[in-house]
Amino acid sequence: MGNKSDTVFYTGVTNDLLLRVSEHKEKVNEGFTKRYRVSKLLYYEAGETIEGAILREKQIKAGSRQKKIDLIISMNPGWNDLYDELTK
Repeated sequence: MGNKSDTVFYTGVTNDLLLRVSEHKEKVNEGFTKRYRVSKLLYYEAGETIEGAILREKQIKAGSRQKKIDLIISMNPGWNDLYDELTK
C-alpha cells in the first residue's frame, strides 16, 4: 500500500484483503498506516498458506525501495488504487 503521493510504502499480511484495506482507508487502527496516511492498494499477492504469506511479506519488506517500485509497476504501471477495481 502507499500514500497519496506514493512516497511511503506499507507491506502487510491479511486473510481478508478488502476488509483490511478498508480499515486502512478509514484510519480505524492506530499505527504506521494512520500516521503516514497510507490508503492506496498498489500491489497484492494471494498466497496458499499463512506461513507462505508471512515469508513473502518478509522478503518484500527486506527488499530495496526500488524492488518494491518494480513489483508495483509489474502489476500496476499506472499506480492506481487497486481497491477500486476489486470492489467493482
